Amino acid sequence: MPETQTHVMMAAMLLHPNDGTSPSAQEEWGLYIHLPWCVRKCPYCDFNSHRVPEHIPETRYVTALCQEMERASPRFQNRPLVSIFLGGGTPSLFSPVAIERILKQARQSFSVATDIEVTIEANPGTAEAERFKGYRDAGVTRLSLGVQSFDNERLLALGRIHTAEQARAAYRMGRDAGFLAINVDLMYGLPGQTLMGAQSDLAEALDFAPEHLSYYQLTLEEGTPFFRRPPMRPDETVLTYIEDMAWARFAAAGYERYEVSAYSKGIRNACRHNLGYWRYKDYLGIGAGAHSKFRDPDGTRRQIRTRFPASYLAAIESNQTGYEERQLDQAEIRFEFFLNALRLREGFSPELYQQQTGETFTSIAGMLRELTDLGLLEVADHNIRATGRGYAILDDVVAYFLPPQATG
Repeated sequence: MPETQTHVMMAAMLLHPNDGTSPSAQEEWGLYIHLPWCVRKCPYCDFNSHRVPEHIPETRYVTALCQEMERASPRFQNRPLVSIFLGGGTPSLFSPVAIERILKQARQSFSVATDIEVTIEANPGTAEAERFKGYRDAGVTRLSLGVQSFDNERLLALGRIHTAEQARAAYRMGRDAGFLAINVDLMYGLPGQTLMGAQSDLAEALDFAPEHLSYYQLTLEEGTPFFRRPPMRPDETVLTYIEDMAWARFAAAGYERYEVSAYSKGIRNACRHNLGYWRYKDYLGIGAGAHSKFRDPDGTRRQIRTRFPASYLAAIESNQTGYEERQLDQAEIRFEFFLNALRLREGFSPELYQQQTGETFTSIAGMLRELTDLGLLEVADHNIRATGRGYAILDDVVAYFLPPQATG
């Protein structure tokens, strides 16, 4: 038997079933807060975002978020809240006063860790120096800038509202405001982009030396204008060249690729909130369209909040839950775990699998052996992870774990 198979089998034999899916009082979790409005919706975006009205109902919306946190408090009592992520939409449309009120309520409702990570997403087109300073003073610790490109033609093709110079200025504002952790979102495979153009974008981003870079390929999502009328993009050969170039440049600049699309200056600068998703930890999502996933004594549950802001506000203000909730079956839990955990270069430990799924490791040993035989998975430092080949075709690897009804 090959050595890697032996390690997988040994890990499976040494572990025993856990006593259910209910989390311990000390298990960490994350809070996602959705702020759904944008100045203009980009043609590639399939997130729950809505064009900003003449006046954002900021006070009403924040009040609804605070009510949600108060209601959720008993469920997460005494469990350390280690991350808050303010996403959108464009959260930087909200005032520092609103953000401060949200974070104050979080501290009142939950057991907030002393070293909590608090991220806010910002569009460079809405960046203001005083606003960024206000966010920092309110308790935001991490700034995530949706740059996407430093090429004005590419930005125009993407429907972005900012220019390359505004992106550069937003980064400088973030540093001047005192942010020690900044993420830059960058895309490749853009309409009309060449290998040289992608090189230029990445070189400029690396010159800023942010603590974290998210680097992902433009995809055409169903229901978007780009899906209905696909723009001309680089072919597969050029995309391969871009990816090979990027991996080499990230490594040369001292960035670690810790997840499919995420690079950081050492694991200490990895996004703690997203690590929670990828390790299949519990999270609460509040705000219009937000999703939640958490365990309780009855199993693993998912919530999906009302998508449209007006409907969401009406539900919360009339004392309704504002969400649909259902319990996941074991096949769904297993698939979701692999969908997330295999994105990490570290992979996952047998202990993490059992803890987060409530399922014995022996129940998946056969599938893991098969994928190991195919050279798609390996064992390293007691973790099961994708090989280089497996990482390149990760969607196919994850498909092995699809629930039966999803494959037939």
